[in-house]
Parts: sequence; C-alpha cells; structure tokens
Amino acid sequence: MMKNDVNAGPGLVPRLWHGPSDGRTLSFDFPQLRIGIAEYEEGPTGCTVLHVEGGADCEVDVRGGAPGLLGGYPRVDAVSLAGGSLYGLEAATGVTSSMLAERGGAVGWGKIALVSGAIIYDFGGRTNSIYPDKALGAAAYRSVQAGAFPQGARGAGRSAAVGKFAAYPDYEREPGGQGAAFAMVGGTRVFIATVVNALGVIVDRQGRVVRGLRHRRTGVRHHPREVLVPTAPAAAGAPAEPVGTVATTENTTLTVLVTDQPMPSLLLRQLGRQVHSSMARAIQPFHTPHDGDILFALSTGTGTATVDPFVLAEAASDLAWDAVLQAVDA
Repeated sequence: MMKNDVNAGPGLVPRLWHGPSDGRTLSFDFPQLRIGIAEYEEGPTGCTVLHVEGGADCEVDVRGGAPGLLGGYPRVDAVSLAGGSLYGLEAATGVTSSMLAERGGAVGWGKIALVSGAIIYDFGGRTNSIYPDKALGAAAYRSVQAGAFPQGARGAGRSAAVGKFAAYPDYEREPGGQGAAFAMVGGTRVFIATVVNALGVIVDRQGRVVRGLRHRRTGVRHHPREVLVPTAPAAAGAPAEPVGTVATTENTTLTVLVTDQPMPSLLLRQLGRQVHSSMARAIQPFHTPHDGDILFALSTGTGTATVDPFVLAEAASDLAWDAVLQAVDA
C-alpha cells in the first residue's frame, strides 16, 4: 500500500499490483517491456502502464474520433491507459513525473520523458465517479515488472464493459477488461495488449457472440444485427426516419502493439493500421461515431530478425483477436 496522496482525493489510496486476484496472467518474453497497474480501493477506475526500456518508435492509429488521446510523439518511453473519462489523461502526467524523478530531472533532451496516454471514455453504468489522476499513474509506474500482464477486469480494464445498447432494456451489458497475447514470429517478438470497452459484442473465431448483449431473461447473447430496429421506409423524396434509436455512451477500445523488429515509420504505421482494422472481426460493431478506438504501434528496434511486413501484420492481427478474447475470458 502506498501513502495516501493529496491528488487521490479523501480516503482514496491507489493500490499497487502484485498479482491478479483471479490468477489470470499472460507470461511473455520481451526484455525491454515492463507492465504495471494500479487501482483504487474504492471506485471502478484503474491505470495500466506499458514502459519500454530505452524507448520505442511510435505510431498512432485512430478509428473514429479521439476525445481521449494524448501524444502523437514519434518516440515514447511509455504508454498510459486509464479507465474513466477525459480526467483519466492526468494519469499519464503521473507516469511522466515518476520517470523524470528517476532521471534526476530533464537536463538534456535525452532525459525528457515522453509518455502517450489514452482513456476508455465511458460515463455509463457507474454508481460513483472516481477518476484516474496523477497519483494513480505514478503508482502504476512504480509497479511495473517484466514478463507478466494481468488480464480481465484489472487496471485500465477494471471499469470496461461491452454490448452497451442502452435503447434495448431487455439486453444487458457485460464486463469487458484487458487482455494480451505474445508470440515469436519468425524470430520477431510481437506483444499486443488491449482494453476492450465497446458498444458492440465480442465474437469468437466461429462467429459466436461470447460477450455482450445478453438477454436478461433467457441469458442468450445476440449479435447486434439481430437486435437493432431497422430503418422505416421513407416516403418518396423524403429522408429515412429511424423507427428506434441506439442510445450510446461513449466507448473506446485501447490497444498497444509492441514489436522488436526495426521498422521505418511508414511500415510501422501500416502495421498498426492493418492490425487495428482486423479487430473489427472480433468486436462488432467496432466503434461508435461519438469517439474512437485507439492503437499505439511501437517498435523497440532491438531485434535482429526481418520478417516480411505482410506476414508480420497477418500474425499480429490474429494475436489481436486472441488479446480481445483474453480480455473477456472467452
């Protein structure tokens, strides 16, 4: 336990992570990558930090808008993901401050700490509103460790949910969460972590809905196309009028792809875009018009293998699907 911080608010103590409560952990072999999370004892929010020793080249891909994005740096030292609202971007400040303290300040360009951040913008389904802040980000950074990623409703995935079609009260949202996958692809390391917080449902490789839009009475999960009210036919020359409306809360799925293969910025950007596009196979529909799903593509450049970019992207796309399914324990 850490000492209560004035930034945390009265009675709130960020809790460092020392292992997931349900035992779901992904083990991975990526020497430069360390993961840490912190959570509040009260409230649903948390923070997940991915720290890259020595830094990494970074490209960002956004599907839809991006109300909760901080960064755009071509090179980063860490990525901070947080639950909550726009206030959650303050967690990245805590990560930056902690890194600067370790480096003894920012004397010289090489000691400036660059931290990108994103949040799972979602105001729905809360009984209270405790948002990530600087203290929570700092606590997550202090807990970083190599070789382990906590999965499920932990860290930034603590407040995530999927299948949130508020206009249809017979169906209930279900917990989302954070998941990850790791593989060696032709000698290249590929790690993908995702926080699944989506309007849509999660679909497995057989096309079955495995999380979200669960009928309250029958317990059966349905695909959105089975539930959504169709648009009424319009009179000649008149615009179509919807019979029903899909009232949505803002929803953002956050993803971080890390590879050790050296890649020029263009190829790294294309890798991120292809993987991000592929996630629509697992999350249907993938994003809402009110905000956007965000993917950070990172290359440490520390590997020696050179895998064909298309082969690498195909393998990473499958890993992203695995990470989504791990996030919801499917």
